[in-house]
Amino acid sequence: MPHVIDVTTADINDRTGAIQMFQNESEIQNSLQVLCADGGYTGDSFACAIKECTGADVQISKKSDLKKGEITPKRWIVERSFAWLEKCRRLWKNCEGLIENSIQIINIAFISLMLKRF
Repeated sequence: MPHVIDVTTADINDRTGAIQMFQNESEIQNSLQVLCADGGYTGDSFACAIKECTGADVQISKKSDLKKGEITPKRWIVERSFAWLEKCRRLWKNCEGLIENSIQIINIAFISLMLKRF
């Protein structure tokens, strides 16, 4: 289950949005030790920005690991979460007009998933 959810407008790229999210979330800043990210977050500038605001190290899990036949468990956690969200048609269609509504629909989708497990 996700610890933090942040939805941004389309004019903010993923790297900038991630840095802003970690700067704004004081609860995560103290408890985060390692941040696992995909290849889109490669680079020293992103790693340094995350290290500054959270003190965490950034580990990159690339898709090229899968081509070698190596299964990266931490990458599958993220991919599996996105697959679960895609089952929620309202998120799949992206029909929400307000960011706050999108965040609440994501929360409802994960609550629904948790309730199905019990």
